[in-house]
Amino acid sequence: MANLADLISQLDKLSVDLRTCADNTKSSDVPQDSGEKLEQLIIKLQGIKGDVGGAQAVFVQEYQSLLADSLASFVALSNEIGGEVQEQVAIFKKAFDAQGKFIVVASESKPPSQAVLMKLLQPTSEAIAGVQEFREKRRTSAVFNHLSALSETIPALGWVTIEPKPGPFVKEMSDAGQFYSNRVLKDFKDKDVKHVNWVKALLKLFKDLHAYVLKYHTTGLVWNKQGKEAQASDVPAAAAPAAPAGGAPPPPPPPPADLHAQSSAPAPAAGGDERNALFAELNKGSDITKGLKKVTSDMQTHKNPNLRQGPKPFGAPKPFKATSVSKPTPASAPVAAKAKKEPKLALVDKKWMVEHFDNNPAVEVNVTHMKQSVYVFKCSNSVIQVKGKVNSVILDNCKKVGLVMESAVSAVDIINSQSIKLQMTDKVPIVNIDKTDGAMVYLSANSLNTEFVTAKSSEMNILVPQADGEFKEFAVPEQFRTSWDGKKLQTECAEVVG
Repeated sequence: MANLADLISQLDKLSVDLRTCADNTKSSDVPQDSGEKLEQLIIKLQGIKGDVGGAQAVFVQEYQSLLADSLASFVALSNEIGGEVQEQVAIFKKAFDAQGKFIVVASESKPPSQAVLMKLLQPTSEAIAGVQEFREKRRTSAVFNHLSALSETIPALGWVTIEPKPGPFVKEMSDAGQFYSNRVLKDFKDKDVKHVNWVKALLKLFKDLHAYVLKYHTTGLVWNKQGKEAQASDVPAAAAPAAPAGGAPPPPPPPPADLHAQSSAPAPAAGGDERNALFAELNKGSDITKGLKKVTSDMQTHKNPNLRQGPKPFGAPKPFKATSVSKPTPASAPVAAKAKKEPKLALVDKKWMVEHFDNNPAVEVNVTHMKQSVYVFKCSNSVIQVKGKVNSVILDNCKKVGLVMESAVSAVDIINSQSIKLQMTDKVPIVNIDKTDGAMVYLSANSLNTEFVTAKSSEMNILVPQADGEFKEFAVPEQFRTSWDGKKLQTECAEVVG
């Protein structure tokens, strides 16, 4: 198989050399038909490469090896954990298998039309959606972090549609699930080694996939230009995954409704009859005063000073009669709930406004220039991913929010918030934490020099990456001891927390 790969590489190099030679050839130096002969030779070499490709193409064999090695090991560890993890990984495996069949078709076929391509990718797409829907249906699961790690990384299989550099896309998608895989490591590192090995196997799988794409599909998925015409039926729909022990898994849930669609839908009006009656009265115009009672002279306080004295003092309360039965008073009308504001994600001038997102695990902010900043306000139970280098990030009045970002030019500020998790994949100079209860910051290898400034905050922890890929947690001191040395105040961390 190595000789086959060498032959394909040599044919590629020879084709490029001949193409360069044909382009640089001048009609005054060689016979007139020499350029045509070189072009025909290039076409023959491409045909030989196509014949060498096909179902036995080296990149097909390597992908099958990835399935048999990295994926099989990961599936075996998932089966040991069992339960919902095993069920979701069965759908997860179905997506990889469908992509394997698609790659075989690519090795045998010419690049198809967009419509045929979508049909060929449908089995993979449906399996990816199945993995994500499985997670959405089980948000209260005890292994929700496992399910989320799979749901966030599986879109990496979309590399087959990316040109000209699919490799970085695989890396980006695999990093998207690192926030949840790190939480699995934190929760189980001292409890159950199976879950730790499970995370390592997941990371290895996508690391191997990334290396595979970089090696064989550097500028995009390789098609056989001399092959057959691809048909929509070349990749059959994948069979349903086998049911794990203990009964068949429930069918995948329906896709979650669009958050913006839900927010923009008008809420049913309470008390519609009263509101319609009010509008009817307003529409009377000047006739609305016809029903008012006339104020006579004896009712006017400026003509009757006695009316300005106010009511008489209350008399003594009447004694309570045991025999009387008070009539139940109707319950007061419930206070109308405060209207929920619509989520907002918009670029205003140079600032991204991310506001009022609730229960949304996939809020993405695509920063296009490092002078742009991100302001996150009143979000809860959501995960926000900032892609690209940003000037600064501010989290204000947020609760149970996870922020995944690459790097920042100046700082990240966490203000007036609760239960915040921050993960940086590159570098952030300063992290300011003010009036916040519960903050966990995951550092990367490039961000070990990050400075932290904290005030009026509690339950702050910094997680530092170790050589084995795990994180070691360190608590930020909250208690200090201050004394007067005769000239100035001396402050140091209290030993109980220092």
